[in-house]
Amino acid sequence: MFETLSNRLQGALRTLRGEARLTEKNIGEALREVRIALLEADVALSTTKTLIETIRTRALGQEVMATLNPSQAVVKIVHDTLVETMGAACDRLNLATRPPAVVLLAGLQGSGKTTSAGKLARLLRERERKKVALVSVDVYRPAAMDQLERLADEVGVVFYKGSPTESPEVIARRAVDLARREAMDVLIVDTAGRLHIDETMMNEVRALHAVTAPIETLFVVDSMTGQDAVHTAKAFDEALPLTGVILTKTDGDARGGAALSLRAVIGKPIKFLGTGEKTDGLEPFHPERLASRILGMGDVLTLIEEAERKVDRQSAERLAEKFKKGKGFDLEDFREQMLQMERMGGMAGVLDKLPGMNDLPAAARAQLQNHDTRRLVAIINSMTPQERRFPDTIRGSRKRRIAQGSGTGVPEVNRLLKQFAQAQRMMKQMGKGGLKRMLAGMKGKMPGLPF
Repeated sequence: MFETLSNRLQGALRTLRGEARLTEKNIGEALREVRIALLEADVALSTTKTLIETIRTRALGQEVMATLNPSQAVVKIVHDTLVETMGAACDRLNLATRPPAVVLLAGLQGSGKTTSAGKLARLLRERERKKVALVSVDVYRPAAMDQLERLADEVGVVFYKGSPTESPEVIARRAVDLARREAMDVLIVDTAGRLHIDETMMNEVRALHAVTAPIETLFVVDSMTGQDAVHTAKAFDEALPLTGVILTKTDGDARGGAALSLRAVIGKPIKFLGTGEKTDGLEPFHPERLASRILGMGDVLTLIEEAERKVDRQSAERLAEKFKKGKGFDLEDFREQMLQMERMGGMAGVLDKLPGMNDLPAAARAQLQNHDTRRLVAIINSMTPQERRFPDTIRGSRKRRIAQGSGTGVPEVNRLLKQFAQAQRMMKQMGKGGLKRMLAGMKGKMPGLPF
């Protein structure tokens, strides 16, 4: 996420390392690079100017000029300025109203509204313990209604079905009445979009807003459209009383211009970041965490929250109990650990949230991005239970059979076994209480991780 912006900003700030003190000259040189990085990331020109001037004023202040570590001081200033630009804190959904709390989603066609509706329903059901209903009022694309109905079934919420022959206002009004009668906590309304802004679409969404009286009106926009996202948001904000933004497809956005510009330009908070197509790919937007990730400081808090939600606690406890009893770490355990990692976004997704990962060589980062847990799991699945428990028995003919059964090659089987051996050694050290010694000895290396 936002790799290009992150790399350029870190490169610009790296020029201050080793400087004994800050001067207007070296700060000016660093800020020129920061300005180029922001503009290349498609950050709005007005936002870029404000950011640069704020950083310059603070960096040339007396407290920073006299500090013993000026480069660290400037990094903190850039971090704090980015946070202020994106919003000082996480803006949660406001659901404090007489049920049902209506959440209206608006945006252009293809921005990810329908998928975001399903993701938001799942998040509210699982994390907020809300009774949620979904309704689509997109009468122009029956496939949109069918898609939302499938998503509702997948995430376990109620779906109110309308007919393409009805008007959007009729469907919406009926859905609100049903949600009230059925004691729903939240009703999410997925509206129709167009390929571009037109008066017909704006009139329709205004009418829907009047009919449903939503407590939250969220603008859904594709992060990768950059400045277009900001221009579209301004148009919708003029037509509707927007309360926030859902920024979608952020996992594919290397620039990050929309994330840095939206709050500053339209004055509305980004409330959620969407990633991928899976229904668990929606997270509350925390400006301070994203700023830390952009500057290579990691996002450990999000990583911990993901672990608490997605890691199978019972499985982890079984593994811990196994170690206590002195039983070895086998390929069954290794497979389970890889599946746990996959639930948290894969190895690259985890390491992306750890501090200093941008300092890894480009080749190592590329290897992490290309790592495919599913292939490794397929190899283990092609083994017999006996082979999983006793990996030392896997030799020549067995390797060929496993490779054939998993659709891989013998070299991949060998690579998996080597990774497992590293993980096994690490687990033995942990079992003997040698975790501190192991971490001290790693010095930047990561034995046992499957890459």
